Amino acid sequence: MNLESTQIASTQTKVLDSSQTKKVGFVSLGCPKALVDSERILTQIRAEGYAVSATYEDADVVVVNTCGFITPAIEESLSAIGEALEQTGKVIVTGCLGERPETIQARHPNVLSVTGAGDVAGVMSALHKEIPPDENPFTQLLPTGVKLTPKHYAYVKIAEGCNHTCSFCIIPKLRGLQVSRDAAEVLYEAYRLVSSGTKELLIISQDSSAYGVDIRHRESEYQGQRIVAHLVDLCTQLGELGAWVRLHYVYPYPHIENIVKLMAQGKILPYLDVPLQHASPKILKAMRRPGAGKQLETILRWREICPEIVLRSTFIVGFPGETEEDFELLLEFIRQARLDRVGCFTYSEVDGADANKLGDHVPENIKLERQAKLMAVQQAISLEKNQAKIGKTLECIIDEYNDDEDDEILGSKLIGRSQGDAPGIDGTVMIAAGALAGQIKIGDLVKVIIEDADEYDLFGEAVSLVDWQPNVIRMPSLA
Repeated sequence: MNLESTQIASTQTKVLDSSQTKKVGFVSLGCPKALVDSERILTQIRAEGYAVSATYEDADVVVVNTCGFITPAIEESLSAIGEALEQTGKVIVTGCLGERPETIQARHPNVLSVTGAGDVAGVMSALHKEIPPDENPFTQLLPTGVKLTPKHYAYVKIAEGCNHTCSFCIIPKLRGLQVSRDAAEVLYEAYRLVSSGTKELLIISQDSSAYGVDIRHRESEYQGQRIVAHLVDLCTQLGELGAWVRLHYVYPYPHIENIVKLMAQGKILPYLDVPLQHASPKILKAMRRPGAGKQLETILRWREICPEIVLRSTFIVGFPGETEEDFELLLEFIRQARLDRVGCFTYSEVDGADANKLGDHVPENIKLERQAKLMAVQQAISLEKNQAKIGKTLECIIDEYNDDEDDEILGSKLIGRSQGDAPGIDGTVMIAAGALAGQIKIGDLVKVIIEDADEYDLFGEAVSLVDWQPNVIRMPSLA
């Protein structure tokens, strides 16, 4: 299980303009996988004629999609529920923390209902009970889908749940064992997104490498072809759509080498998010993580196949039993692996995780010291790697404007990402539009010459727009 998280997402969508329309507030917390669940719930909410309120004041009921993985995330979820209750008094709780209703009800006994992760039917049932839907058929118009991301990128979930038994994780208890989607279902969703203007597909699940194992890699029909539910076959087809395809939560299994070959061929982005968590064989064994002792060998092999590959990973320091020797092994791995993007977390107990029973817990001050030391080593590596890009021209996607008050033209300054940067977790490219000021829109692909760099971000000037021509039939936007 990775330890990524996203900030609270507030949603506002276009709805029928009627003072009689029943309004639902929505708070989405947690990782991109939870964000996809929120999109599914919101799509059904709008399909049944409800409006989505951007403020507590206008909401008849608030739905809070929670995260329940680590202690800080649980506290954030409980705080969000409390705030919604204080503001409206009517709250439906769903999501990962909803799998532990006793935790929620102990703090907030007055919530209307508690449902588990991805339980669209449960949320709608609770909503119907509190504010029955409008029976007017003209308000029950089925939307094509609600997206909580900008139009130009989208998360595509290929499987739910996880078959691993990592000692620090309770995701299988919260979301169950792995359940993969058929390849055709994923591919048709991706096709619809790209046809409506989505330029970047972020492929997610708890363990993307294991996609299809639970359904024995069965075939399904996509555009007249029989496609196997296997990550290599899926990525081969996704790579034909003409969009950026970015892979997250990939375990370093042997078949990932074939994915890296697709990257070398330019089919999908040369980017892998691989949550390694540690490098000490003893700690990896205690964590019950697969692939102990082979990470560096695997990374070097990937770089032989695709030298431009960008690798991101997350690590936990201060795991029970972690000695100075174990930590030094991790630091040495960081120095040798020279990963491009690294996140480091201090170990946090999770209620119900097996790791809580382990002895030799590391003091909090030692955890923080080790976290700071690891990040200092990584920052030096990141700075060197980023500065090596000065003078190069990179293709970037534009996420937002960054204008100052004294800029005469909207779009004089922009914030974008290179192919090596995932939204929300990696660095950015701060771009001066120069002669292209006013011509570049959010979501555009732009060539940028890099002029400066720090540990996390790049700085440059736009030199040309990229003419994006996907290999799909263009359709109206889903946004």
